[in-house]
Amino acid sequence: MPETPRREHLLKVGVSGVRGVVGEFLTPSIAAAFAQAFGTYVGGGRVVVGRDTRASGEMLTHAVSCGLLAAGCDVVQVGVLPTPSIQVYVAATRARGGLAITASHNPPEYNALKLFNAQGLFFNNYERAELVDLYHQRTFRDARNDEIGGVTVERRDAARPHLERVLARVDAARIRARRFRVALDAVNGAGSLVTPHFLREDLGCDVEAIAVDPTQPFPRVAEPRPEVLGDLSDLVRRTRADIGFAQDPDGDRLAVADETGRVLDSDDVLALAVDVTLPHLPGDVVVNLTTSDVIDDVARRHGRQVHRTPVGEAHVVDGMLAVEAAIGGEGSNGGIILPAVHLCRDSYTGMALLLDRMAETGQTLSALAATLPGYTRRSGVVPFEHGRLGAAMQALDAAFPDARTDRTDGLKLRLPAGWIHVRASNTEPLLRISTEARDAATARMLFDRVGQLLG
Repeated sequence: MPETPRREHLLKVGVSGVRGVVGEFLTPSIAAAFAQAFGTYVGGGRVVVGRDTRASGEMLTHAVSCGLLAAGCDVVQVGVLPTPSIQVYVAATRARGGLAITASHNPPEYNALKLFNAQGLFFNNYERAELVDLYHQRTFRDARNDEIGGVTVERRDAARPHLERVLARVDAARIRARRFRVALDAVNGAGSLVTPHFLREDLGCDVEAIAVDPTQPFPRVAEPRPEVLGDLSDLVRRTRADIGFAQDPDGDRLAVADETGRVLDSDDVLALAVDVTLPHLPGDVVVNLTTSDVIDDVARRHGRQVHRTPVGEAHVVDGMLAVEAAIGGEGSNGGIILPAVHLCRDSYTGMALLLDRMAETGQTLSALAATLPGYTRRSGVVPFEHGRLGAAMQALDAAFPDARTDRTDGLKLRLPAGWIHVRASNTEPLLRISTEARDAATARMLFDRVGQLLG
């Protein structure tokens, strides 16, 4: 009798919400049920709903709105909008909460519900556990006919509260005076309309843009990794741009190319943002376990400490709240979080900070990046079968008996020559492997050794 193929389950409830492949796993009925659980948890009132440009976004907007109405909420639909703009809008309008329908950096067949509380922040562990328990128990509020609210479509510029907060943190006049030429790849995502306007009208840049049609599919891999940004690099060189920016579909992650078209490592982008911020704001720095040690070096220049959390924006935000951090983020995935704007991952803050530093110093981006300590990082993913992760981690730990270990999130091994971090993805059935060292040969050796141990 032939063996039944293993069926990969692609619906996941994680640190930021519920996520899965649309159709067989993430369905309108599941989305409506989660939304009804969310509406029950926040106790009615106004709830903001926005989305990115995925084909399933409009369908799931209807499903989510249905679930919220069933729980007695009033729905404010802001349409296609970057996730950080949705989060700021929730807080600025004093809504009871918000949902962003986006799978962020995941492939287009995925979608997700990102859940925000009244402060426009991801639910903390306690809130998330209560909400998930409510969903599984199906103890939803069912509004009576006379309690059912309505749907309002917000047609004004819902991104303005967010962008005004970003502009307040930089010298916008100084940036406008430089008339930077900026290349942009918005991946046809939620930033397709907001980002060109922000760069042109608010910051006075001459913008050369590709992939800014929100009606079209993503033209590249959604996650803005250096190896998929060849078109942006070409655009920078062809137009002689001063800098290039690439976003993911919901506009929270940022990748940056210098004036030569070289895409900077995302850890270095975060390090530059940290270096810009710390002279002006009190507080330490919070990053995840996979973020480079370059952050520690930059923080030491300013007499600050670095605190590390598990991977995931919600974890980093919790850590930032605990220590009242000046800045934080996840260098490994292009996430910059500046509490003075909002406690969320925000590509717009990153763009503004870098342009402001270039305007202030008169230096090119490549010159600014050259001031950072040099590290080499390698990363990759491998699929894994549930039930085998524990044994793999034990074998890895045993292979490096002299390492200093951290089991906060998967397994991080710190060695004299560098470090290794292996963990299960928060969003996909994958094992993520990262290594770092001062030189490329050592980083590769560590990465290859982990690959051998994991088979």
